[in-house]
Amino acid sequence: MKPPQRAGSAKGAPTATYRLQLTPAFGFAEAAELAGYLAELGVSHLYLSPILQAVPSSQHGYDVTDHSRVREEFGGLAGLRELASRGLPIVADIVPNHMTIPVPESGNAQLWDVLRDGPGAASARWFDIDWADGKMAMPVLASDADPETEVVADGGVLRYHDHAFPLRPGGDGRLADQYYRLASWREAPGYRRFFDVCSLIGLRAEDPEVFEATHEVILRLVAEGLVTGLRVDHPDGLADPRGYLARLRERAPVWTVAEKILIEDERLPDDWACDGTTGYDALNMVTRLFVDPAGEGPLLDAFVRHTGFPADYETVRYEAKKQVLAEFFTGEVDRLTRDVPELREAMVELLAAMPVYRAYAVPGEEPPEETLRLIRAAVEAASPRAEPEAVAKAADLVLYGPPETVTRFQQTCGPVMAKGVEDTALYRWYPLACLNEVGGEPDRFGVTPERFHRYCEGMAPYTMTTLSTHDTKRSEDVRARLAVLSELPAEWADAVAEWSSQVSFDPKLDYLAWQNLMAAWPISTERFADYLAKAAREAKTSISWMNPDPAYEQGVRDFAARAIEVCGPSVAAFTERLDRYARCNSLGQKLVQLMMPGVPDVYQGCETTDFSLVDPDNRRPVDYAYRRSLLASQGGDSWDAAKLLVTRSALRLRARLGPDLPYVPLDTGEDGPGSEHAVAFARGDRAVVVATRLPAGLERRGGWGCEPIGLPRGRWRDVLTGVPHTGRIPYAHLLARYPVALLERE
Repeated sequence: MKPPQRAGSAKGAPTATYRLQLTPAFGFAEAAELAGYLAELGVSHLYLSPILQAVPSSQHGYDVTDHSRVREEFGGLAGLRELASRGLPIVADIVPNHMTIPVPESGNAQLWDVLRDGPGAASARWFDIDWADGKMAMPVLASDADPETEVVADGGVLRYHDHAFPLRPGGDGRLADQYYRLASWREAPGYRRFFDVCSLIGLRAEDPEVFEATHEVILRLVAEGLVTGLRVDHPDGLADPRGYLARLRERAPVWTVAEKILIEDERLPDDWACDGTTGYDALNMVTRLFVDPAGEGPLLDAFVRHTGFPADYETVRYEAKKQVLAEFFTGEVDRLTRDVPELREAMVELLAAMPVYRAYAVPGEEPPEETLRLIRAAVEAASPRAEPEAVAKAADLVLYGPPETVTRFQQTCGPVMAKGVEDTALYRWYPLACLNEVGGEPDRFGVTPERFHRYCEGMAPYTMTTLSTHDTKRSEDVRARLAVLSELPAEWADAVAEWSSQVSFDPKLDYLAWQNLMAAWPISTERFADYLAKAAREAKTSISWMNPDPAYEQGVRDFAARAIEVCGPSVAAFTERLDRYARCNSLGQKLVQLMMPGVPDVYQGCETTDFSLVDPDNRRPVDYAYRRSLLASQGGDSWDAAKLLVTRSALRLRARLGPDLPYVPLDTGEDGPGSEHAVAFARGDRAVVVATRLPAGLERRGGWGCEPIGLPRGRWRDVLTGVPHTGRIPYAHLLARYPVALLERE
């Protein structure tokens, strides 16, 4: 299969990137100190979290307040120039879909302008605001607030606790006289937001003036050569992602990837002017390569037995999407069906049935066949749950109706998927939690090497690949441990039964807790408790972010403490037994990801083992002194040393090979262990990768025996061990020291 050629070209594409999460305590100066280490590691580009001015205390940077400045807390423009001078080209993360609503609101000059002057404000075109009743609803009030007494005039502003709002020019200063309406925090806002986050207001990047204003600094940095690549955050939120990417590519003709979540066989549209995705599709494919499908039945049985959740994931997924539509997205549905209220129920069911984050319908254009297929699938699923004729009419509207309807349906699909699936269903249905990743499908256990090869043969050559990000639910090594459970379901069931008999709390949470406690071990009580509290809120079965319960949350924390105190030694022993297999998975998935087609990214710290859980846990400071010393020593047989060796060797080889060599699957045997327990491929005629998979099963069948693998013609050297090879080599010899081999033609 010939890989697709994406719209545009990859100008100056990296051979590999390294992602850093900048914070006020870790800015450009601290990043600059790592330049030598990262160059030695073998990356070609430094990939930074958002660099424009955000809320001063922000730990992530996606809450931009000012597009005209490089963030002061990081060192400003001067600090960025100094970082760029250290020799690693910079890839910047940009946020075109939204800005933040800071507290006080005066921290966003454009928003302040709109709050003061309403629809006639100079900045009104910046934001996607619903002016239907002449006012913009601002959901900031506590449930029991009394605006008449708690909102007070203070000079030229109205104050509500730490919030501040400007007075309408020429008005009488009363709250009722303003262009905004202060509403309960539970109400839908009068603007499009990022997912369900009311503090992030949607931008109208489709407006040329807004595009220019919000990209002024980024485009200048690209033109000056300070920024040489771009990562586009959440393009699905935009009114016209295709048009946006085309405009961006025209103004900034550099390597660009989009944070687009693809589901199963979904592919990025060919007419999007970018070089690929940020790699969640590759992440999920690589993870499943190391999962044994034979474990599905036993693990599903154990999950249902412990939790009481149904065995059918689709039921859980549908119920979760319906719940978030009712709790979080009533405002979006109201706006979508304002002119057709009789289709409200049908539209809700259509949104709940959408299988992907966006169907790519464009107003005024004939929908492509893939769009029609997706909408037809949604109609088929929604029709039994609503009046079929109404569902058909709703589908016709989202395909061929007014531009406002077509666009707004597209913009609503993503938030419903993200909140309903990523942040609800994946916390409810978790027979094997390593499959519960962004864009993952937890009911799809494993892929065969043949299926993996077909995927790689169809990859765009400059798309990004990754195993961990700032948004992954679990780091790559946590998933490597969890994948082993698919090979040891009986042992796992026995362990959980033992632990649950000693410590229990909530059946809907406990089984997730045991998986993550084991896979992230050793972990502090504080980290574990914080994770479980977030997981419980996301699952929304007992508590949620909107409906907290202090007593339940204290119960979560008590459970976390007791689980570690009472069961910690047993969990540690189980993990120790598991780790000889998890180490194999960890090295295998790392080597495969770094050598498969695409531009590999290494998330901060993941050149060695990392056992982090969902954010903010995965954004903790990284111990680079340790990693520097380990790289300098270039020795040892520890898991960390082996993973660092694999990472460094693969990155340096990628730099020598270039990015677009053909991907060639290699025959691993027909009947012997290799057919099931090895994955192997070549990159052109320059490199060969061999990785062990399903190591516990391999051990049960007695190891590799005498089975050989046939290498392509020529002389090869394993860059991990320095050992030369040629012809047919027994697996047992090739993989004698490490469970992986990386061969370069001599």
